[in-house]
Amino acid sequence: MTAVSGRMFCRRLAGLLVLDPNGDVVGRLRDVVVMLRPGSQPPRVLGLAVEVQRHPIFVPIGRVTGVESGAVVLSSARLSWRRFAQRPGETLVLGELLDRQVTLVATGAPATVVDAAIEQVRGGDWVLDHVAVRIGRRRRGEIRTVSWAEVTGFSLPEEDQGAANMLEVFEKLRPADLAALLRDLSDKRRVEVTAALDDERLADVLEELSEDEQVELLGGLADERAADVLEAMGPDDAADLLGDLPAGDAERLLRLMEPWEAAPVRRLLVYPDRTAGGMMTSEPVILGPNATVAEAIARIRAPELSPALAAQVYVVRPPFETPTGRYLGLVHFQRLLREPPGALVSGVVDVGITPLRPEASLQEVTRHLASYNLVAVPVLDDGARLVGVVTVDDVLDHLLPPGWREHDLDPDTTGPDATSRDATSRNVTSLGGSGAGGSGAAGT
Repeated sequence: MTAVSGRMFCRRLAGLLVLDPNGDVVGRLRDVVVMLRPGSQPPRVLGLAVEVQRHPIFVPIGRVTGVESGAVVLSSARLSWRRFAQRPGETLVLGELLDRQVTLVATGAPATVVDAAIEQVRGGDWVLDHVAVRIGRRRRGEIRTVSWAEVTGFSLPEEDQGAANMLEVFEKLRPADLAALLRDLSDKRRVEVTAALDDERLADVLEELSEDEQVELLGGLADERAADVLEAMGPDDAADLLGDLPAGDAERLLRLMEPWEAAPVRRLLVYPDRTAGGMMTSEPVILGPNATVAEAIARIRAPELSPALAAQVYVVRPPFETPTGRYLGLVHFQRLLREPPGALVSGVVDVGITPLRPEASLQEVTRHLASYNLVAVPVLDDGARLVGVVTVDDVLDHLLPPGWREHDLDPDTTGPDATSRDATSRNVTSLGGSGAGGSGAAGT
């Protein structure tokens, strides 16, 4: 185990597993929580924000004993499982200090914070003692590590902080995890991070937020940017989001979208919510009867497909975009794996799966998926044309209670031995002994 000593740069901590004394995984380290202090005093480290089942909890810095095989190890499994909520006076190092525009005291030169280091001092406390900064305004400027006292500007409000370095730290996060991170940022920081995300990444994150959060975030974008993000979303998700907006706002955004992008969204908006038509996606994997098994397998390998959509291929007469020509049947991916690559998909279609109508209720869709042991079911219109596919993911989104993404962990898991953040983490002067340690250089 790496002893708790030396300087640890926070970018190297991001994403590390957090283990209890038995080696069991508690979660992943999301951020370092510090408290800024007056003058040139370095901020005091309060603890860690640790991601557990998509919810952050607070771990006092005194509970950290070291780093072993790239994981942060705790001295005790007795923790408070209540959701971490940032309090007045607290600052998130990765979420709020990275990308700050500061000034070097000695020269007056402008600089951008790209990393920050914590270190244990005499008495057992941990402080944020050094920052790595990029000198000047250019991305290729000189990187220099300086003490906290050698820079100024952290206490000043900043209108346009940017988020490039922060997003670089979290670039490998799944959309659901980035959505959870975004949810816990301040309003100001959330706007800055949203502005820094590209349209495709932001679309993925939006799909993981609740309806109210989606509406709030989209409402903070300029109309042209909002339309671009809607185009990057799946038509079903875009329709769900637009359906939560006032009719006038939704129509304005639809007019700003490219006509071929808006058309499938408009078709989905016709159907009531909690029906097959209202839940379905209009972009499943569709092939003609003369397509080969090899072509079908190549199509379902597309990385952007969800597992549910990649599980089946739908065979239709031309045209091959919804609403298609006459629906002929579907082919399960397992069947594709058992057939010669040159075989035609028309020879292996399953015609025993009864399609649904767009007006089928949520209950009907649920029973249908369960009866046939399916992860997706086709939806046909009156002309036996494929108009979309309802997946088990779509059904789960409607069966789970509102706001399920923001629900805290089950309070019963807290247990009688859980340590209260109020009782322990706020008693900063008692945080002696071991903390998160190791050594490293700025993660640039």
